[in-house]
Amino acid sequence: MKKIFCAALALIMTLGSLGGCSKKDAAAGAFRIGGTGPLTGVAAIYGNAAKNGAQIAVDEINAMGGIRFMLKYEDDEHDAEKAVNAYNTLKDWGIQVSLGSVTSTPCVATSAETFADRIFALTPSASATAVIEGKDNMFQMCFADPNQGSASAQYIYDKQLGAKIAVIYKNDDVYSKGIYNTFASKAAELGLNIVSTTTFTEDSQADFSVQLTDAKNNGADLIFLPMYYTPASLILQQAKSMDYAPKYFGVDGMDGILTLEAFDTSLAEGVMLLTPFNADATDERTVSFVKKYKEIYGETPNQFAADGYDCVYAIKEALEATGCTPDMKATDICEKLVKVFPTITFDGLTGDGMTWAATGEVSKSPKGMVIQNGVYVGMD
Repeated sequence: MKKIFCAALALIMTLGSLGGCSKKDAAAGAFRIGGTGPLTGVAAIYGNAAKNGAQIAVDEINAMGGIRFMLKYEDDEHDAEKAVNAYNTLKDWGIQVSLGSVTSTPCVATSAETFADRIFALTPSASATAVIEGKDNMFQMCFADPNQGSASAQYIYDKQLGAKIAVIYKNDDVYSKGIYNTFASKAAELGLNIVSTTTFTEDSQADFSVQLTDAKNNGADLIFLPMYYTPASLILQQAKSMDYAPKYFGVDGMDGILTLEAFDTSLAEGVMLLTPFNADATDERTVSFVKKYKEIYGETPNQFAADGYDCVYAIKEALEATGCTPDMKATDICEKLVKVFPTITFDGLTGDGMTWAATGEVSKSPKGMVIQNGVYVGMD
C-alpha cells in the first residue's frame, strides 16, 4: 500500500511539474506588455475597447511567427490611486513594455511610475499633456488635448457649423479642461462667436439645467462638448426635455455613446465629433479589424479599440527596429525604444504615415464624423 501511495504521489508531482513547465514554455520568447484601464465602472466602454483591440493585435502577431506578446490588462476604474495599484500588479507580473492607462487622470499617475521605473509606455487614449510632459519614455497614440481643442475650433470654423457657440466642460478633469483651453484660444483667434461658457465637476455631473439654460438663453445653435460620453448623454437627454435642440460637436471622448447601456441613441442623431477612426471605412485593414472585432465581441469597435490595436502594432514595429529580444530587461528595452520611436513612420487603423515627436505627441489627421441612423458617417 505504501508503495502504491508513493507511486501515486510521484505521478501527481510529475504532472504538476509538467504543467508548470508547459506554462513556462508558453511564455518563453514573448514580450510582456500590459496596461491599466477602466474595465468596470462608468468609463468601462473605453477600457474594455482598448483592451479588446490590443488583444486582437496580439493574437494576430503571435500567429505570424517572429515577435510574440503576452498581454495583461488590470482594472483601474478610472481612478488614479487604483491605477497605480494596478500598475504595481503589472510590475510584479514582469511587464516589459507598457500601454500606460486608457484615460487621462489615471495615466498622469501611472506615467510617473513608468518614468521612474524606466519602462517604455505608449498609451492608446490618455490625451492630457501632463501624461507626457517631462517624460521621455511616454508616448501617445491618440491626439493630445491641445490638438483636439484647436482642431475642433478650426473644423467648426471651416465648416461654418455654428453662428453662436456654447461650451460646457468639466473643470476638474485634465482631459476636458485641457481641450477647452486650446479650443477657447483657437476660437478667439478665428473669431468664433462664443456666447456661453459653463462648467461642471465630478460632483455636479447629474444636472445640466443651469448650463443648458445659459446656452439656450444666449441663442447658442451649437454646443461644444469636450468630455466623455456619460455626461454628454445626460446633456442630450436634458436638452430634449427643455425642448432645446442645438447641434452638438464633441471630441474622442464622445466615441462610445452609441453603445452606452439604456441610452436612447436617437438623441445622438446629428452629433458631430472629431475622431481618427471610422468603423465604416472600406479599406482592407479597417474592414478586417471590424469584422474580427464584431465576431469576437459582438459589437462595432470604437476609436479606443482601434487605438489599442494600433499601439501593439506600433510597439512591434519599434521592437523590430531596435532588435530587442524578450530576454532583455525592461529598462534596457526602454532606452532602445525611446531612441527609435521618434524615427518610425507607422500606418495603422487610426492614420497613415503617423510619426511621433521626441516629446511623445503623435502626428496624424483627424476625421470629422456625424452620427446618422445610428452609425458614424464621414463629413469630409
